[in-house]
Amino acid sequence: MSEFDAVFFDIGGVLLDLSSVRAGHDEFIRRLVAAQDLTDHEAAKATWRGALGDYFSGTDGTNYRPAAAGYQYAVDELLGRTVPESEWKPLFEEATYGTIRPHDGAKETLEVLDEAGLYLGVISDVDDHEGRKILDTLGVLTHFDHVTTSEEVGKKKPDQAMFQTALERAGVSPGAGMMIGDRYSHDMVGGREAGLTTVAYGASDGPAVDYVIDDLREILRIVGVRD
Repeated sequence: MSEFDAVFFDIGGVLLDLSSVRAGHDEFIRRLVAAQDLTDHEAAKATWRGALGDYFSGTDGTNYRPAAAGYQYAVDELLGRTVPESEWKPLFEEATYGTIRPHDGAKETLEVLDEAGLYLGVISDVDDHEGRKILDTLGVLTHFDHVTTSEEVGKKKPDQAMFQTALERAGVSPGAGMMIGDRYSHDMVGGREAGLTTVAYGASDGPAVDYVIDDLREILRIVGVRD
């Protein structure tokens, strides 16, 4: 029997392979460039990424800036005009959600934890629609009891509002919860401050980390639902 009642996951870099996100964005730029009769794909990618970087660098502390507004800003910068959402968003979603993929072991891990009756939650710095759409596209949304996003809370990790919102929804004590994340300063430090057991997947090891894993299926052993 597991000593944990709840397991919380980050999305990007944990359940979602970020390299597939970058590939999806590159495919979006390729299609957008072709549709606008532009010729320099590499220059277009550099402009897009630079604009997104500028947008997110304007974030004040742990306040959250919606990614959707950042995508709009980057498209406007790329094309040099204000572009109606209807002109770019369908192309963006088709390219992105047609490309993204989960990390190895993500689906199996969630299936086993769900079957074991553990509460499963998400704590992720994403827009609400985007986070749910990603999970649905990966085929794992139905495994989660609740999805807590930064857009909903208005803060990003390691702000304790993110973790406290998720814990209140779960109705469990922090000591009975686990946080799996890939960013030390956000997931591990924030999770430890909230009183959760922390599991670093692709994150730097440090004093805020309880376990380090290379395969998501290792969570099953740590939780105690598989030897």
